[in-house]
Amino acid sequence: MGIKAALPKYEIYFYNTVLCLAMFWAASWIFEVSSSNVNRKTFKASVKPGYFGRKMDTADFEWMMWFSTFREHILFALSGHVLFAKICSMLAPQFRSLVYMVYGLLAVWTSMGWTYVSLMLSHCILLYSISLVKIRWLCLVAGLCTLATFKCEPFVSWQAGFVEGDFELRHVLFYGGCGFTIMRCVSFALENCERKDGNYNVLELLKYNFYLPFFYFGPIMTFDKFYVQANKSDLTRKEREMWNISLQGLIHLGVIIVVDVLFHFMYILTIPTDIKLLKHLSDWALVGLAYLNLVYDWIKAAVMFGVINTVSRLDHLDPPKPPKCITMLYVFSETHFDRGINDWLCKYVYNYLGGKHENVVEELVATLCTYGVTILWLGPCDVVLFWAFFNCFGLNFELWTAKVFSMEPFASFEAAMSEAMSRRIRAIFNTFNFWCIVLYNLMALNSLDFVKLVTKRLLLKGFPVTTVLVMFVTYCLIQVIKEQERRQALIDDPDPLPPAPPLNAATATCPPTAAPQAVADSSKEKAE
Repeated sequence: MGIKAALPKYEIYFYNTVLCLAMFWAASWIFEVSSSNVNRKTFKASVKPGYFGRKMDTADFEWMMWFSTFREHILFALSGHVLFAKICSMLAPQFRSLVYMVYGLLAVWTSMGWTYVSLMLSHCILLYSISLVKIRWLCLVAGLCTLATFKCEPFVSWQAGFVEGDFELRHVLFYGGCGFTIMRCVSFALENCERKDGNYNVLELLKYNFYLPFFYFGPIMTFDKFYVQANKSDLTRKEREMWNISLQGLIHLGVIIVVDVLFHFMYILTIPTDIKLLKHLSDWALVGLAYLNLVYDWIKAAVMFGVINTVSRLDHLDPPKPPKCITMLYVFSETHFDRGINDWLCKYVYNYLGGKHENVVEELVATLCTYGVTILWLGPCDVVLFWAFFNCFGLNFELWTAKVFSMEPFASFEAAMSEAMSRRIRAIFNTFNFWCIVLYNLMALNSLDFVKLVTKRLLLKGFPVTTVLVMFVTYCLIQVIKEQERRQALIDDPDPLPPAPPLNAATATCPPTAAPQAVADSSKEKAE
């Protein structure tokens, strides 16, 4: 089946209507639960007074840190970066990457102390020295071993002692800066191995690592892309580029306001922490909570990375795109919440080991190694191990299923049916795949108890009514996604126009009196 397979318009309208009604129905249940339990004892720690005379869900530390508690500090640091970068771009554009590095070093020094800067410099110099050997596997192993020192004792406590000061963000900035520093150093080392003529200068590594917008919170931009973009001399912008950057900033501001408002009416982050309350919720409220938790996590990643990306675009960089919305995901191969880490893993591990991703054994080795690095990046624990196992299995199971259904007699069956019917049948399988993605990734965002409760209610206690209804609504969602993909494919690769009728065929149907006129007016015939 091609991606451009179309369905009747009335069918698409029906799917959209069902999807919207289901969303409003689930949201109404969550709103009712939030309003009726606002004074619950278990909510006191995370549901606090807000605006509109209502209480607000403050369970997510990252969101509150970025857009409430420490927003002035973050805005001050990023505004200073934009100001100095703009001045340098106007006066000495050839030194702008050096100015980025100096400002980043001073900002890190101010926030974390000179001993922390020394720790980061020591890791950079260590991995730079190893990269001079130009042995790819040695650079990767050394980088992963260095990353492991921030995930296990006693190395973590020893290195954490290098941080000066006692403030609330110390823990977050320490792990964020250290983790992203190691990943950037590994990217630099592997790109240096690929360089045939000489080596990159250590100064290029420091410019790359201490670029402030990316330093603490990412996203990761591979060294080859950063090196080219940060050192280009032509700083002219495309038409309406500044307008697009400004519009992107306003959109992010609007999303932040909308999310803060919704937190006053739906406590989607606090409710899943109360298992006793969850057991008394309706099936629709529970399923809606599971879905909205993933949607919110995507929004948070998109907004936080979007703010940083807006700043980097002002610096004439092309940062990694925001993660793909969970609403648009129904295959494991596209599931990721951090496109920078995803690009890093694909470039240096997954695609390097998997080749064309057609061989089952090579794909299995590539996915095992990729999720092994991911486990180390996230920090080994039971939840992360469960998450990695199920996602790794899902990714390989997709390849195995595609291999089986490309064989006979399945290939003949699909070839015999219409494209629309093939799209409908595939959407049925994608429906189950979608909920596998939702449940597997809920493990990383919520507790295992919450995932178990959702699974039992969806598949066991709610069977058959809840199961059938939820799967049907999900089927409608998959068809809406496929329709958007079809329209985008028609924009990216429009169908060719039908060929014009041949000239001799046209003249053969003309009346006899028209032939002398065509011969007499030869210039008109040539034009036609």
